[in-house]
Amino acid sequence: MLSIFYRENGKILVSQSEKDFPQIKLEDAVWIDLVQPTGDEKRAVEAFMGTEIQSRAQAEEIESSSRYFETDDAIFANTNFLTPGQDEYMMQPVSFTIVDDTLATLREVPLRSFTELQRRLQVNPRQYPSGFSVFASILDQRVDLDADMIELLSKEISQYAKQINDQENIDQELLIDISQMQENTMVVRENVVDKQRLISNLMRSTKVPRSLENRLNVLLQDITSLLSHTSFCFERLEYLQDTVLGLINLEQNKIMKVFTVVSVFLMPPTLIAGFYGMNVRLPIIAADDPNANFWNWIIILGLMVLSTLLVFVLFRRKKLL
Repeated sequence: MLSIFYRENGKILVSQSEKDFPQIKLEDAVWIDLVQPTGDEKRAVEAFMGTEIQSRAQAEEIESSSRYFETDDAIFANTNFLTPGQDEYMMQPVSFTIVDDTLATLREVPLRSFTELQRRLQVNPRQYPSGFSVFASILDQRVDLDADMIELLSKEISQYAKQINDQENIDQELLIDISQMQENTMVVRENVVDKQRLISNLMRSTKVPRSLENRLNVLLQDITSLLSHTSFCFERLEYLQDTVLGLINLEQNKIMKVFTVVSVFLMPPTLIAGFYGMNVRLPIIAADDPNANFWNWIIILGLMVLSTLLVFVLFRRKKLL
């Protein structure tokens, strides 16, 4: 899909066909947005701008030298935009190319930052005099969305904290959820750091208009605040993880204590029964024997009960029960 935003008579018009390029001047084109473009669309944009548009593979490069670089007449920048999934965030690579004052973007999926900006661009065209201002606005929108994601993570962490304080459903599944939350926080932090690096490169560029310097500075300050917030989220998650592990260990210790107490209670009567049991006939078995002495069985049974009571009294005095 191709969208060409260009100026004509003080308005921003939109074309979605590469066949309109011959009627559009490069200095009038503000923004060219490519979403899963066909080969013909991509080649038409490259011919119009006089430079190569980076591919998806190039946009996914992790080396810093591939994430941002400049030529004599163009700026190339690659970054990732997060999209929420069912349990985790997914990174979507986006490629930016700026020639003179014309911005070209390449992405594979619809993104909220772009959709919202396209609407604003047509409503208030004066706020976007060049492709650089559009680029800065996209980054601004993205940082705001990252802030919303971090705020959502913080709320979810608070819910986990309440669940732990109430000691509700503290089990292995809760540990897995906290681990996934740590992974999501790390992904968001990496994404924010990527934006910080990109904006820092833009501020050092001589091609970027000085009129955007204050705006980019504000974005860097916002990103610094977001990084501090993500660090705080990490600390909270580590604390919650340690708390859950501690509570699980306490629960396991309680179970082991029960088994230990039961085994100690049964040890004396078991010892007595094992020592004397072979020498005493049970009343049921010896019921027809007139010479059978049932007092032996009663005495041994009494010793077993007495030993159990003695262990119970000892445990009570030691406050083990």
